[in-house]
Amino acid sequence: MFTYLKNILFLIVSISLINCKSETKETHTYFGGKIIHPKSDHVILYSMDQAIDTFYLDENNNFFGELKIASEGLFYFTHGYENQYMYLQPNDSLLLRLNTWDFDESLVFAGKGADRNNVLIDCFLEEEKESNSTYEFNKLDPKKFKEKFDSLLKDKLFLYDEYVKTHPEESNGYRKVLKVALTYPLYARLEKYPMIHAKLMESDKLPEIDNSFYDYRKTVEIDDDSLIYYPPYSKYVRNHLYNETYSLGYPPMKRNYSANFTSDLLTIINKKISHEDTKNAFLKQTILSHFFNKSSCNLNQIPFDKYLKFSTDEEDKKQVENLIEDTKYILLNSKLPEFTINDYLYTPRSIHELIGGKNAFLFFWSPEYVSESYLVSRINFLSNTYQNITFIPIKIDGVKTERIEKLDIKNQFYLADDSKANDFLTSKMPRSILVNKQGKVMNGYASISSPNLDEYLENLNKLK
Repeated sequence: MFTYLKNILFLIVSISLINCKSETKETHTYFGGKIIHPKSDHVILYSMDQAIDTFYLDENNNFFGELKIASEGLFYFTHGYENQYMYLQPNDSLLLRLNTWDFDESLVFAGKGADRNNVLIDCFLEEEKESNSTYEFNKLDPKKFKEKFDSLLKDKLFLYDEYVKTHPEESNGYRKVLKVALTYPLYARLEKYPMIHAKLMESDKLPEIDNSFYDYRKTVEIDDDSLIYYPPYSKYVRNHLYNETYSLGYPPMKRNYSANFTSDLLTIINKKISHEDTKNAFLKQTILSHFFNKSSCNLNQIPFDKYLKFSTDEEDKKQVENLIEDTKYILLNSKLPEFTINDYLYTPRSIHELIGGKNAFLFFWSPEYVSESYLVSRINFLSNTYQNITFIPIKIDGVKTERIEKLDIKNQFYLADDSKANDFLTSKMPRSILVNKQGKVMNGYASISSPNLDEYLENLNKLK
């Protein structure tokens, strides 16, 4: 599993931006590398959720810079719309090389700090393969399923022990992260087992599980603020919180979480997570994801009230309050109000004139929440699938006058600051509105990514 691709790494070192002199003692922390087929002109480095530095590519698509970090820990970098994690220590001199056509699989590190980061990438890639190959285990009864995963866990812990033995210089901080990378994906699948088992067995009841099934919980943390943005850890915590909520007696839910389920989940988050920032992040993610997944005009106020009670992030709460008000502006079966959108000849267009006599899907989007690559893929797919609907993406934030190159310019629009549409987009979050040929609203607040959207699109597509 821990394959370091030595020949490739020697190649990386040979083409890197600096020559590392072994006789010179490192006194600073450096980060650099080479991007093959770059998607943008820069790489951004993050600590937790904060951007700490931006590195621009040179004419050869290399980047390099000095970092000022006071302590070791997890960081992640982004390029284009993808990202990956790494563990940095002061005085590291870490170089990477990746091809954006195969982002994760091509990523390798060289330099001081490379070994530990190549191991983490190996863990990530192995987990992706293992998750797919073991999915059918979810059909097994709880006892046999647990036996399978106990065997996998034993193998993971053996790998961990072997690495620690051969790398005695590694810090306790890195050892902790490595153990999380190896074992927490297994724990996450154990937490998800009841729901997936019920789905695969087409059962309306969750399987009965003995308490010993969850013995690992006694030694597993769910409230470590330093790891909350690390996917192996955050996925486990999320699955655990959902499983705890299901254990209150809820049946399996396929597409929609009930208002009561959402309320109970928010209560469990508030109880189980003590770190304020982490708690606020989970609370917001839960209330918004459940609302958007439902993809309906109907908003149940009860879970939103509970969110507003538990969250202490005033900025987040204001955005959610704006979202609540936005849902009240355009109602089901009402006539779409008149407003203007601008085309990329910078001409204001009447929405009534633009979509008059057409079944239309209006997608108001912001680059803060929707990547251009996803938008292109999704709009093209939906346009081909539902050919009796006109799909119109409308940019509401960011640099509005920058259009998407891979979409037909005639079907792209943006909102000017004086457009009345801003009145129902105060949260600045994505919003889809479905309108029939008569201008009647068929869905006033849908989500372009929700599986529940298909039903609304199918019905709209049938209208002649």
